[in-house]
Amino acid sequence: MSEAPLIHDWNETEPSALRSVELDDETLRDGLQSPSVKDPDIGAKLRILHLMDELGIDAADIGLPGAGPRAVSDVRELAREIARAGLRIRPNCAARTLVQDVEPIARISQETGIAIEACTFIGSSPIRQYAEDWTLDRMLRVSEQAVTFAVGEGLPVMFVTEDTTRARPEVLKALYGRAIEWGARRICLADTVGHATPDGVRSLVRWVRDAVVAPSGENVKVDWHGHRDRGLGLANAFAAIEAGADRIHGTALGIGERVGNVEMDLLLVNLRLLGLRQGDLASLGRYCEEVSVATGVEIPPGYPVFGRDAFRTGTGVHAAAIIKAEVKGDAWLADRIYSGVPAGMFGRRQEIEIGPMAGLSNVRYWLRERGHGEGDDCLARRILDHAKQQNHTLTDEEVGAIIGDDGSH
Repeated sequence: MSEAPLIHDWNETEPSALRSVELDDETLRDGLQSPSVKDPDIGAKLRILHLMDELGIDAADIGLPGAGPRAVSDVRELAREIARAGLRIRPNCAARTLVQDVEPIARISQETGIAIEACTFIGSSPIRQYAEDWTLDRMLRVSEQAVTFAVGEGLPVMFVTEDTTRARPEVLKALYGRAIEWGARRICLADTVGHATPDGVRSLVRWVRDAVVAPSGENVKVDWHGHRDRGLGLANAFAAIEAGADRIHGTALGIGERVGNVEMDLLLVNLRLLGLRQGDLASLGRYCEEVSVATGVEIPPGYPVFGRDAFRTGTGVHAAAIIKAEVKGDAWLADRIYSGVPAGMFGRRQEIEIGPMAGLSNVRYWLRERGHGEGDDCLARRILDHAKQQNHTLTDEEVGAIIGDDGSH
């Protein structure tokens, strides 16, 4: 069935500045900085890494070796796996602008024989400078030491300013401009505390491209790293894409510091729905589930696409519309009549349940789906009457008990 006659898409009524971008998965670094997650064992991290690669994610932050011996060991194993298995995903590691943080990245890169991008970071906002008693001269001095050491060791370098969205233009121009002179070929704008709005993101990204990257004359890429403190993570990521960012960072389920990062899974979903990213996303649900189990972070029932309730309804009007669509014999129609995201595209299916807002269509569908035929009207009404007296969606066991009480079934 053709979509055009049945869906008027207001998303496409004006020209869009959105385009395809690279993705950098921060699950195994920033994601694990959440105070509520478990740091998975290396076996789980390797499975997650393989799922990232399977999903076509371009790059992954595989850790911060400066955090200690366990971090060094895990980064080494992840890098070895990329080399051994021939994974396409490109690794990077976070590092403070300290030679002691960059050194283990260089050592692991040399041991494993693969390039590991060093993501050297330093705070850039006036509030951070005041709290730390940092002068710009000191910030430039330590940054130069770290970046030149990394470049000298043959590492590709991304220079990251923390709290970019609250930093002064002259400070950013000095830090980024000198980092490019020292050899950094990627710079990262970080909304470290989730301060930015979409308008602020567009303004910042455009300014950096015009005032810093273009005058440098170098082929420098711009990354966006956002947090969700104001609930604007995904919106800000798309604003960054519109403004010209080359790569967007995210984490599975949005895990990370405080309330977390941009949701990598939802980035993939939306880029696919917008036609900006191709490839098979059938394993995206497994990616979310693997991270959920490994970190101990439960997926909320109402989480988009991969939550238990994403394609589940107990409402009579909704169920009736889905059933009517199915009667027309068109799976495409049934998957979209009450869903802005097609469940089948992501390995899910529409589910109809029985609850206090249900109608007889819910009951008949439920019975038919579970091999009971449609039952007789008497049984269907008994189930519906029971549901209307409850304050929750009935479980399969509750409906089964009513069926079991009916002597003819």
